[in-house]
Amino acid sequence: QVQLVESGGGLVQPGGSLTLSCAVSGFRLHNYYIGWFRQAPGKEREGVSCFDASEGTTFYGDSVKGRFTISGDTAKNTVYLQMNNLTPEDTGVYYCAAEGQGTIRAMCSWVRSDYLGQGTQVTVSS
Repeated sequence: QVQLVESGGGLVQPGGSLTLSCAVSGFRLHNYYIGWFRQAPGKEREGVSCFDASEGTTFYGDSVKGRFTISGDTAKNTVYLQMNNLTPEDTGVYYCAAEGQGTIRAMCSWVRSDYLGQGTQVTVSS
C-alpha cells in the first residue's frame, strides 16, 4: 500500500525557515518522481519542487527558486523540502506527491501525481 506522510509544517515568521519531510512507503524513491505541491486559500494547487531520485535531478517553481531545496534520503525512503527566507505568500497546505510518468518538469508544471499525501499546513505570519 502506497503512503506519503508529510510532517514538519507549522507557524513561522517571515524570513524564517522550515523543513518538511515526506516519508514514503509502498515503493522506493527511485521508482517514482517525488514532488511538493502547495495550495493557498482561494488559489489553485501549484507545483513547488520535484525530484528524480534515480537521476539526482530537481525542478523548482519560479516563486521558490533560490529559497527552497528538495532532497532525498534513499536509506530512509524520505524526501525533504528545506524552505528558507519564507514569506507570507508561501502560506498554504503543502502536499507530497508521487508521479510515475513523464518528467519532473511536467509533474511540477502540470501538478500531476499518481499519489498524494494528506498535506501539512505551513503558515508564514508575524
